[in-house]
Order: sequence, then C-alpha cells, then structure tokens
Amino acid sequence: MSPQTDIKRIGILTGGGDCPGLNAVIRAVVKTGLLDYGIEAYGFLDGFDGLIYNRRRKLGYDDVSNILTAGGTILGTSNRANPFAYLEPGSGGEAQARDLSGRCVENFKELQLDALFCLGGDGTLTLAHKLGLRGIPVIGVPKTIDNDVVGTDVTFGFDSAVQIVAGALDRLHTTAMSHHRAMVLETMGRYSGWLALVGGMGGGGDVILIPEIPYRIERVCEVVEGRNERGKRFSIVVVAEGVCLPEGDPVVRRRVKESHDQIRLGGIGVWIAHEIEERTGIESRAVVLGHVQRGGTPTAYDRVLATRLGRAAMVEAAGGARDVMVGVQGADIRTVPLAEVAGKQRRVPTDCEMVQTARSVGTSFGDERR
Repeated sequence: MSPQTDIKRIGILTGGGDCPGLNAVIRAVVKTGLLDYGIEAYGFLDGFDGLIYNRRRKLGYDDVSNILTAGGTILGTSNRANPFAYLEPGSGGEAQARDLSGRCVENFKELQLDALFCLGGDGTLTLAHKLGLRGIPVIGVPKTIDNDVVGTDVTFGFDSAVQIVAGALDRLHTTAMSHHRAMVLETMGRYSGWLALVGGMGGGGDVILIPEIPYRIERVCEVVEGRNERGKRFSIVVVAEGVCLPEGDPVVRRRVKESHDQIRLGGIGVWIAHEIEERTGIESRAVVLGHVQRGGTPTAYDRVLATRLGRAAMVEAAGGARDVMVGVQGADIRTVPLAEVAGKQRRVPTDCEMVQTARSVGTSFGDERR
C-alpha cells in the first residue's frame, strides 16, 4: 500500500549550468513519486524559461528509464532566465528587464501542480526561494560542479568534475616531465576554490591557488624554482578561475547582460603561466579545462548521491515540506530552509582539514606558509 500524501502532481526544472547527475535526480524524483505515491510529474523545458512560457513535457516511468548514466539534462537548462528580471526585447530594440514571476505562479496553478522541484546551484536556489515567497511550494536539490551551495557538505556533479580535473593533471604530469615545463591548469569554480583544491590534491598539484587564500606570484615562482634546483625539473600549478590578479581584481573573460550572473571568469591561468616564465626563465604552458568539467557521464558516487537526493526530495515534498533544500550533512540527507541558502556561497575555510592536509604533504598555496 502506497504512503498517503495530498500531492497529486509535481513539476521539475533544471536551472543554471548543466552537470553530471541531473538526469539521475530527475529519474529518482519521478520514479519515487510514481511508485511510492502515485504522483504525476511534469518537466519544464530549459529551466525557468519553461515555467515562464509554460513549455513542459509529462514524465512517465519510461521517460526516465535508462538516464541514470547520462550526462547533461533531458529537460534542458538555462543560466539566463531570471523570472524576476527577465530580459525581453523592448520597443527600441534594447532588452528590458521585466518581472515575470507572476506568470510563473499562474502557469503553476493552471497545471494544478502541488510542488515544484528546482535542481540547481546557488543562483537557481535563490530564485526558487523567491518563487516560494510568491506562493509556489518549492523543493531545492543542490547541483553544481563548484560545490559552493550553503547547507550541504557536497553537491552532486562535484565528484564528476573532480575526476576530470585529476585525470587532466595525470596527463599534464607526463608532458611536463618530458619537456621540463611548468604546467598551469585553470579550473572552474567561480569565487570558491573547492574544485581546484580537491581536484588539485587528487592530481598531485605542486601549487594550488584558490580565491580564499591570498597568494604572491613571487612565492609561486620561488616554489617552481626550488623544485627545479632540487632536480624536479617540472611543476604543476592548479589555479581556480576566481583567483585575483595582484591588484585584487579577478580576470573577467566577458560579461553576459542577459544572465542573472553576468560575469564570466577566465584567463588567470594564462597570466600565471606568463609570469612564471618571465620571472624564472622556465618554459610554462597554460591549459583551461573550461566546459569539459561539466560534461560526460556522472561518476558512480554522483549517481548514488543524485539518486539519494532525488528520492529524499520527493519524500520531503510528500510529507508536506515546503521552501526547503535537501542536502548532505555528514552521512545523512537532511533538509535546510531555502532562506538559509539563498544569496549565499559556501567557500573553502582557510584552516580546514583539506587545506592542512595539502600543506602537510608539501603543496604550496602561494602564500608564506609551507
């Protein structure tokens, strides 16, 4: 006999950048809702765009079968659709921001939905919370390769991206050793250093630069030169895209006016490599992984984590939870009010065990400490 719930029909959307594990969450939400509660599910296409323009598809059992291992999202996504400041062409040709959140509420009610599952990072979850304040019962599921969502120890998609970073460093090691070069790998992560830190540790980075720990380029060069003098005629430097120049500003690749997060970071790795070569005379190269970190099939860890989070989200919604996010705390899945998540970012504590461990095995963070 199925558990009792007042929920009959739900909506799901995936917002922000894609990452491995999104399909696994969709699968878990739909199957748990259908098999345990008899709930119907509808997926909105292309993130909040689908909710604004009422573009959707029904999701049955067969629709979500065989998608556990698939990367990306079967629903599509967008990191530009902000219902509260949606940019549409104006009469003069220039885009004008409009508040279309009321249209979202109308479409939600028209479909007679009882809950909306929002799969995304801090931006998506912030928008979800604002919709919750407008009366839509929202359940958040934390997704991002950046691992910067408050209220959870880890986000799905992070482990898959870490594996890509570590794998790239394995390959850079061999060419760096062969040519006696300093190789600089730039990772994603925005303003948090989790991906560079964990991926860098997993790939044996000699120097790891993250936004949370101020560095000196002189110190980075000293580490590279010191390794060269000890017979280690190559060095691996991992740098997060949000690391700033000495003047204190991040390197901005471009700006996207249509996005709620307009700044696109990128280029600090090239600058670091240039400075190392200029100051030390050691040949240096920069590699920017970019969107490779978002693509491909999820790791087994992410498949399991995404399934656990998806199932937990459905169970919480069926039990009456609203305006919450399901997250990982220790070994357990727990709920966190979206009010405690919205508008915040989880950054690397500079004295955390991970940083201390890296220092203990000789990794430099470009500061004066070992």
